[in-house]
Amino acid sequence: MKLVSFKYNNSQKKSCGILSDHSNILDLEFKPDFQKVNTLFSNGIDSSNLKIISLNDVSLLSPIMNLTSLRDAYAFRQHVESGRKSRGLAMIPEYDKFPVFYYANHNAISGPGEVKIPKDQSVKLDYELEIAAIIGKKGQDISVSEADDYIMGYTIMNDLSARALQKEEMKLSLGPAKGKDFLTTLGPYIITKDDIKDKCKSNIDGNRYDLNMYAYLNGNLLSKDNFQNITWTFAQIISRISNGTKIYPGDVIGSGTCATGCLLELNQTNNTDIWLNDGDEIRLEIDRMGSLVNTVRFI
Repeated sequence: MKLVSFKYNNSQKKSCGILSDHSNILDLEFKPDFQKVNTLFSNGIDSSNLKIISLNDVSLLSPIMNLTSLRDAYAFRQHVESGRKSRGLAMIPEYDKFPVFYYANHNAISGPGEVKIPKDQSVKLDYELEIAAIIGKKGQDISVSEADDYIMGYTIMNDLSARALQKEEMKLSLGPAKGKDFLTTLGPYIITKDDIKDKCKSNIDGNRYDLNMYAYLNGNLLSKDNFQNITWTFAQIISRISNGTKIYPGDVIGSGTCATGCLLELNQTNNTDIWLNDGDEIRLEIDRMGSLVNTVRFI
């Protein structure tokens, strides 16, 4: 099942629904509310009497708009290793001991479409190609073997980053702060786990999925990886997060950048200096998860 939030183009009325095919939505006919959608999904949604509307008549929003929390991990080892190698640094051994994450701004969320970036955040602006897991039930002290059961579905995540700000603040060793504070985009829909179970690669570490990941800048392919290459699984990340604290339905957890998945890594590897510019289109694609397309506007 593919769950969407949207607004009607003619009235700006917001609603949520189910993407039934490439051109139509089944309208649930209530304002975007993840908790309500999650409850309906858990109990089983009867879609037989839902109104069918055309995708051409609406604009998609972030599929989850009322996040309870946003955390972002560092789960793709190759991305971390490449960045350190390009700076002449050995791979940090602590990376392999446990998954790490930071808190991002869950109130600075957008979906597909144009995104407006303030000038101070637009200096050396970067995209980041990520997957986000959407938590569907409450839990604490969750084991790795049980953690995948807490995931309701997945969506594409673009963790936009102000690299000029980030470079200055990281010297203070307090982790990502203002350089990550201004915007994260999600979409175009939440795909529930049953729709990708045939791509699942499961072991004692949790689930991985054989799904290709791509990033295009103005139509040019820059980034490519696969979800199954994730080093720390979402099960391991969730187990770590929930140690001594609760997770809740509506929490969103990013994977961190995949290999080659941002301009910072590509610039470091290729000795280039390419960043997002005003008017650029960044398109992130993941198999089965669709395309998250954003046009950047500096303000």
